[in-house]
Amino acid sequence: MRRPGPKDLRPPLRPANLLPPRQLALAWSLMAAVALLAWVLVVDQARGMGVGPGTMGASLPLFLLLWLVMMIAMMFPSVAPVGITWARSIGRSRAGVATRAARLVQFVAGYLLAWTAFGLVTYGILAWTGDLVADRPGLGRWIGAGAFLLAGLQQLGPLKDICLRHCRSPMGQLVRYAGFRPWARDLRVGLHHGLYCIGCCWGLMIVLIPLGVMNIAAMAAVGVVIFVEKLWRLGPVFSTVVGVAFLVLALLAAFAPVESWLLPGLETPQEPMPDMDPDMDPDMEMTGP
Repeated sequence: MRRPGPKDLRPPLRPANLLPPRQLALAWSLMAAVALLAWVLVVDQARGMGVGPGTMGASLPLFLLLWLVMMIAMMFPSVAPVGITWARSIGRSRAGVATRAARLVQFVAGYLLAWTAFGLVTYGILAWTGDLVADRPGLGRWIGAGAFLLAGLQQLGPLKDICLRHCRSPMGQLVRYAGFRPWARDLRVGLHHGLYCIGCCWGLMIVLIPLGVMNIAAMAAVGVVIFVEKLWRLGPVFSTVVGVAFLVLALLAAFAPVESWLLPGLETPQEPMPDMDPDMDPDMEMTGP
């Protein structure tokens, strides 16, 4: 079996080549429904947490749970081509319905396992930056500038191009995955593809540090960028434009007074003023004993 060459990796597979129109519509509808449910859960949780620096008091298990729901909401629409392609290959097997369903669950589990590992790293970074901002609020500007700079460089770097070509060619990857050994193949396929997705999107996730991890508008914007990059014909060009925009935001974060709208995830909340006695004259000086 030949290995996929550069021609196999360049264009994304057209939907018509994946499944018949009715089955394709059903598969996309299912992925969209799961992503929509995840968005509902994320929005509901974000209402009670708000946007703030660090982990906002979330424990590691709670953060990872929220992180997985976020990844389902943001990534499932863009991972649909590869997921549907692999599901089609599973459907062609002679195994029973239960076996095919279990294999598909393994694929999804492997994919989410990769993002869980990245979530652990993200939690550590958030805890660290949160402590820094709490001790020295002035560092928030430079942490935000650094995050945008890293994201911009990642968008323009060679690793982004390699991983993006992988994610944009589901048929080319199906040929490669078919050569995997049978042992836990579906789990390893999901994990393998998830690692490529991380290589493609980690810079986009890093910008959630200054924008706020539970910032719904920022999450939605990042999800749209990921979707367009992977599925639009001019996705690689769009990726370059986004990278340049991140570099501009890095300059703004470092040198312009924009903390209120560009760095909400790095602003320390203001402590409320203590209540004054309504009978006390506000102009009266406080005197000691």
